[in-house]
Amino acid sequence: MKRVHVAAAVIRRADGKVLIARRNAAQHQGNLWEFPGGKLEEGESPTAGLARELAEELGIQVTSARPLIKVAHDYPDKQVLLDVWEVDGFEGEPQGVEGQPLAWVAPKALGNYDFPAANAPIVSAARLPAAYLITPDGLPGPELLGGLRTAIAQGARLVQLRAPNLYDPQYRDLAVDAAGLCAAKAQLMLKGPLEWLGDFPSAGWHLTAEQLRKYAPNGRPFPADRWLAASCHGPEELELAERMGVDFVTLSPVQPTQTHPDAVPLGWAQAEQLIAGFNKPVFLLGGVGPGDTQRAWEMGAQGVAGIRSFWPEKPA
Repeated sequence: MKRVHVAAAVIRRADGKVLIARRNAAQHQGNLWEFPGGKLEEGESPTAGLARELAEELGIQVTSARPLIKVAHDYPDKQVLLDVWEVDGFEGEPQGVEGQPLAWVAPKALGNYDFPAANAPIVSAARLPAAYLITPDGLPGPELLGGLRTAIAQGARLVQLRAPNLYDPQYRDLAVDAAGLCAAKAQLMLKGPLEWLGDFPSAGWHLTAEQLRKYAPNGRPFPADRWLAASCHGPEELELAERMGVDFVTLSPVQPTQTHPDAVPLGWAQAEQLIAGFNKPVFLLGGVGPGDTQRAWEMGAQGVAGIRSFWPEKPA
């Protein structure tokens, strides 16, 4: 069965809301919501096909777009490759040219709509930012919280509280304060025993590679309305993460790092190959910084993650 190559768009307007459309009842996966787009014609590039489809379906002209994610999915009756682009610039006012209902939806509300199964990773990608801040180790609690407050004020929207050298009670106390700082402003991801899950209902959980190996056979440890991530370093861990149903991963180290000087870096080429075979958003980590975001996008990654390169120089 030939895989159908489809170009799709996460169209985002100035207020951050994303455009979705409802499929006709007679279509494959009918009556479900989708991200606008359509099948590429023979020999057509994804950008050309996307521009054509959005003009035909919505009556708009794309002026700014960049790669977001590629998702290969096998339905019982159809195999698709969704080539998804973030469109943040367009001319014209979108309308359902083919009679399809449209809706502008806040990213956090996308989970309230029924999408085809292949769209689940796209929903995650549409909700996630391009940068994942990981807190530095070894800072006194007040300094760490001050830096976190500054980072959030500067626009950080996804934060991992990493403090491997703290005792459990110290980390838990810090997590309570961090959750307060992040409330309604940024998504906090915690690390630690899964037994803590019930104590921090607003937080997502970032699994270590060791936890991933231990828990993946049991499936996802909590419902889909809560973020689940994992640290991956190669194809085996990526396969486990997909099997477990995580929402996104970090892939590291891309380059040599101060944090893990003995780890053998993947390099850009191998990282790109690993992303190509993985159907979830990936943040590249290890020796990368904000300046590598465009390169990460072009490789198919969600963006970049980091510690030092993302941490405010002068915490408040």
